Amino acid sequence: MSLFIGIDSGTQSVKAVAFDLDQGKVVAEARAPHALIAGLPVGHMEQHPQEWVSALDTVIAAVAEKIDRSRVRGIGVSGQQHGFVPLDDHGQVIRPAKLWCDTSTAPECAIITKKLGGPKATIRKTGNLVLPGFTAAKILWLKKHEPANYRRLRHVLLPHDYLNFHLTGNYFMEYGDASGTALMDVRKRVWSKEAVAAIDRHLIDWLPALHDSHEAAGTLRPDLAAKFGFPADVVVSAGGGDNMMGAIGTGNVAPGVVTASFGTSGTIYAYANKPVIDPQGEIAAFCSSTGGWLPLLCTMNVTTVTEQVRALFGYDVAALEAAAATAPVGCNGLMLLPYFAGERTPNVPHGSGVWLGVNQATLKPAHLARSAMEGVTMGMNYGLRRLGALGVKPKEIRVTGGGAKSAVWRQIMADIFGVPVVGMVEDEGAALGGALQAAWCLARRDNRGAAITDLTKGCVAVNEASRCEPNKANVARYREMQALQDQLSTNLRDVFPTQRELATR
Repeated sequence: MSLFIGIDSGTQSVKAVAFDLDQGKVVAEARAPHALIAGLPVGHMEQHPQEWVSALDTVIAAVAEKIDRSRVRGIGVSGQQHGFVPLDDHGQVIRPAKLWCDTSTAPECAIITKKLGGPKATIRKTGNLVLPGFTAAKILWLKKHEPANYRRLRHVLLPHDYLNFHLTGNYFMEYGDASGTALMDVRKRVWSKEAVAAIDRHLIDWLPALHDSHEAAGTLRPDLAAKFGFPADVVVSAGGGDNMMGAIGTGNVAPGVVTASFGTSGTIYAYANKPVIDPQGEIAAFCSSTGGWLPLLCTMNVTTVTEQVRALFGYDVAALEAAAATAPVGCNGLMLLPYFAGERTPNVPHGSGVWLGVNQATLKPAHLARSAMEGVTMGMNYGLRRLGALGVKPKEIRVTGGGAKSAVWRQIMADIFGVPVVGMVEDEGAALGGALQAAWCLARRDNRGAAITDLTKGCVAVNEASRCEPNKANVARYREMQALQDQLSTNLRDVFPTQRELATR
């Protein structure tokens, strides 16, 4: 009789689920919000890690009220990838965490890449380019812009690692989330000495040791176990980045499954038994948090775009969907290039949003609503086609996140991707993944051969009622629009930096 708690600490909130392993279902859940730091310069996106901790404690306590606490055996934490949590020698946070969506570090990316011998050499040495979203450039940014804070640096953690540190008191990092730092040789699963030295030769001493993802980060601290009313031996698993945990929660733990997450950002990823390295660096060559690899594309603009359009017209979520449903496929030529916060895939950190085709017939709420959904989905399809070129060709895509709850949007996804899409029975995939990884961690203690697939096969299910099949005519229409969006993106890349400078004056 075992319960496992899964945590998903995202950009906007922390969510928790209690998963009953015997029943194979979620039996309780809770959510607590946290906020971005307001008033920062354009491109700077930061949060206070203490707010994650407060929200984490809140949701665990809330879930604990709804379950038999004595049955809790493990906790697994999913967290937003790439964030930089700098700690001093006493484990105290030095400054706010710079997040995955912070694009202020583009100059530092160029410095590190040059020291590594250029883009091709960087991919050869690490498997990935050094992009503004990744952790490495954030560390160099601290060294350059806040030297006093940098001199205090003694521990580097990622957001989910910091929550594990809060829960266990241990500095711990596993391969999956670590592969998103741009400091790791993903082929060999070791810290890249050259990438680390490109920032600081002392940095290697401030990075945690790397561990297999089936290992435990530790045991829940006694004071927290007493606070929540849990047994004294609750295990905290390695956890992982939100995409790695989302892969577990959607059953994406063996070749053949592809997941798309339509949240604040957009990601599409697939499990692989060996590294998938993109020579152009557009697809991230990540490790999974289950022992394999996770080639992944990420766009920075998904529900952030649709939420701003929704707010513009004072719609609730249902009204936004209803409006989008009344506009025709392709919005009579209105098309959005959705770089509201720059972009990562393609790598356009200084990009901005562009509506093309605005006229008297298309400047309408319904057209703007649908074009937002279409635009961000075509943005993700840019990367999906690159995945296809690397050999990852889906027959169906499992979709999660806020966007996946919309029937109108799911049909748009199917038509743009050109394959069926289907939602999940349990949509909190990253939180569910955390719970299942914790169960796997415990199972491995008794049986080293225990496989994560043993858990996902019985506990992860698609929601057939949500399935959408592509419409051939719509697929053809969107293929034309995709080519136009790609051309617009390419043609404007030299313009974006100047436009960005004008916007800040």
